[in-house]
Amino acid sequence: MDIFHSVFAARLVFSLGVMNLILVVLLFSTCRCLATSRIGVGLMKRNWYQHYYKYHCYLWWVLATSVIVHAVFAVGLMGIPF
Repeated sequence: MDIFHSVFAARLVFSLGVMNLILVVLLFSTCRCLATSRIGVGLMKRNWYQHYYKYHCYLWWVLATSVIVHAVFAVGLMGIPF
């Protein structure tokens, strides 16, 4: 398909790769084990962090979708290297 061999596909693969890295950092910063650490205890007292913390589960769905689309377009653009 021509969509996989276009500038759009290359930009999408790059953008989704950056998005995946950002999402991993966001997920780590809302990890349930972080809440019991010294840093997490201080953060849990903050209103903005509690608001952000409750979206942890939704971030997993966004990351999973992003990784799947990234993988499909990366394989379509670059091909299978084996």
